[in-house]
Amino acid sequence: MDAANGTRALAHPTREEILLEGVLHALSDPVRLRMVRTLAASPERLSCSSFDLPVTKSTSTHHFRVLRESGVIRQEYRGTSKMNGLRRDDLDALFPGLLDSVLAAAARQERSP
Repeated sequence: MDAANGTRALAHPTREEILLEGVLHALSDPVRLRMVRTLAASPERLSCSSFDLPVTKSTSTHHFRVLRESGVIRQEYRGTSKMNGLRRDDLDALFPGLLDSVLAAAARQERSP
């Protein structure tokens, strides 16, 4: 809890703490990749409940945590909702072209028979 403004704060790695192997691990799971694709396609932050995932709530919570702790997404509370946004600026600065390449490959793979 952030006493200054009464909000609950979640731990996120700084840009310098984001590691390639952590990002690759986070993006290697099909459910997490689906979550990242959804965030990449949205101009706004999305609440956890707005994702249509083929897993239980507790499993989706695990996937969100992996993405947050690896530095792929940023989560913040807005009221009682946890809002999610892609850390595109940080990922592009650290690993230029990686996120775009992964997203393009996932889109190609989805179109393939």
